[in-house]
Amino acid sequence: MELMKKNIHMDRSRLQATTQISLEEDLNIPESKPDVDVLIYQKGQVQIEEVKPTADHVGVKGKLLFHILYQSKEEGKGLVCVEGKIPFEEQMYMEGVLGNDNVKISCHIEDLTASTINTRKLSIQALLTLKATVEELFDVEVPVDIYREDAEGEFPVEYRKKTMEVAQIAIQKNDIFRVREEVPLPSNYPNIFQILWENVSLEDVEFRPMDEKLAIHGEIHIFILYESEGEEQTVRAFETTVPLTGSIECHGCREGMTPDIQYEIGNMDLEVRPDFDGEQRMLGLDMVLDIGMKMYEEEKVDVLTDIYGITKEVEAVTNEASLKRLLMKIGGKSKIGDRLKVKNTNGRILQLLHSQGNVQVDGAEITPEGIEIQGNVEVQVLYVTGDDGNPYNSIKGIIPFTYHMDVEGINPKDSFRLSTKLEQLQVTTLDSEELDVKGVLGFSATIFQNIPTTLISALDVQPLDMEKINDLPGMVAYVVAPGDNLWNIGKQYYVPVEKIREVNGLTGDELKVGEKLLIVKGA
Repeated sequence: MELMKKNIHMDRSRLQATTQISLEEDLNIPESKPDVDVLIYQKGQVQIEEVKPTADHVGVKGKLLFHILYQSKEEGKGLVCVEGKIPFEEQMYMEGVLGNDNVKISCHIEDLTASTINTRKLSIQALLTLKATVEELFDVEVPVDIYREDAEGEFPVEYRKKTMEVAQIAIQKNDIFRVREEVPLPSNYPNIFQILWENVSLEDVEFRPMDEKLAIHGEIHIFILYESEGEEQTVRAFETTVPLTGSIECHGCREGMTPDIQYEIGNMDLEVRPDFDGEQRMLGLDMVLDIGMKMYEEEKVDVLTDIYGITKEVEAVTNEASLKRLLMKIGGKSKIGDRLKVKNTNGRILQLLHSQGNVQVDGAEITPEGIEIQGNVEVQVLYVTGDDGNPYNSIKGIIPFTYHMDVEGINPKDSFRLSTKLEQLQVTTLDSEELDVKGVLGFSATIFQNIPTTLISALDVQPLDMEKINDLPGMVAYVVAPGDNLWNIGKQYYVPVEKIREVNGLTGDELKVGEKLLIVKGA
């Protein structure tokens, strides 16, 4: 007699570690570019190049890519963009990590600041937060039935099962999605001489599992600040949104699966291309999305929970395990708002050109009522000033937020995956010195309920203890006590449950306290 088992494919985050690193470097302005007068705008992106785990440590190599927009000091030179990189190498302490572990690194730029040392040199300072996670796949063997090799070795046993809902991981892989778009300038915009500044972001991105593929829908937001052709070479701003749509082949994917998708923009190139007339009026976007996908599938499994023999002693050897089921996939939205005031009165606001916001979640924890999320949104606004000498400027601000997601039935041992996006950002002028910022944050969480359970791992079959059997009465009038059920009574007297029902004329399993049952040994 053997157990028939089913493998349940599970995943877990085994280890996590977080560290912060400071970067600082001076940037010399290239000889081909004019002197710096006023710094206007900056942005950065971190590229992780190497992750090398060793015993209790993770080595991380990467670089911070940055772009700085400044107003030239030389007459007629206008806006200029410079770029650079700061390489870094960090040893993160991560107790328990091994050299063959698969370690994932995520990075957030907490702060990026550029300042002028002189007209030909800039100081770049940044604060990065690195988070290392070890995620692993494993199988849990769940007993689902009993296998008997031959009829000669058969002997009567009683067993019972419990139906459990479990969420097992069906697909886990990394993939890429390529985007190629061409966007023409509207007819009322002048031709492009050169792009001074660009920003490409994604909005309202959704993933939908379908048969053998993963569908992708969303929007791509494109902003450029460019110098136009012609003698005057005026600076113009152009902003547009194009649809993001397509699919990725995904073997084994099916409708109804629960997706848990993480994505970010990887390589991206935005260039000016000639249109059909040969004029520089076409924006060509080549972009790669790096996608980490997990697909969960819910399944009902009849788990063997207990067993006893009638003519032999059958003892269940057990072990403790943890399964999980999908408790809830929930979303929510929250409004944010604040006012930003221009500190330098010489740079009063004449016209808004562009605004962007980055979300940073500082903490998310389970409470008795749900999930409490705290963080902030860093907003940066580019605008035209009323100062002819310095016609462009920007303003930064940080808007804190707190959001509570109601999740009924959650407890501290459960796990969740959270995604937070800035879905809308609207900036308007209140006057020449103050801005009104309003936005909408979108939250999405996949919550898994942890199910600690005792599983039968093996069966120990022994001959009956005849002395114990002989001590049992051949017939007994049993009075039902609190907590009794047919299973426990049958197990105590080595009598099949069905025989107890038959002898006592029972049609179901319900018993009342004080009810009398006739138990016949060997029945």
